[in-house]
Amino acid sequence: MFTVMNQPAYCIFIDTICQGRIPAWNDEKGLPVVYPTIESAQREIADDVMEKLHQFLDGQRDFEDAMTVEDYILPVDVLPDGSIVDEDGNCFGKKDW
Repeated sequence: MFTVMNQPAYCIFIDTICQGRIPAWNDEKGLPVVYPTIESAQREIADDVMEKLHQFLDGQRDFEDAMTVEDYILPVDVLPDGSIVDEDGNCFGKKDW
């Protein structure tokens, strides 16, 4: 099937109406951002939540929006080109526009 790197990785996903499940963030090359451990991915979500809460406290965001967390973490296989494959076999990588 796919050749994968030796280390497991994790990716933060979000559900969209049009595209379904997609990686929440891509890097400057258009590849999904992956994390070496589940804890590092959790810390990224926590950092994002804290930023939203600070924005609420500064009056820049509504409370409900600041408290909403739609991101979730899944294990992925990282392919040699930087693309990822999720547990359902969906492949995400650089978009060729």
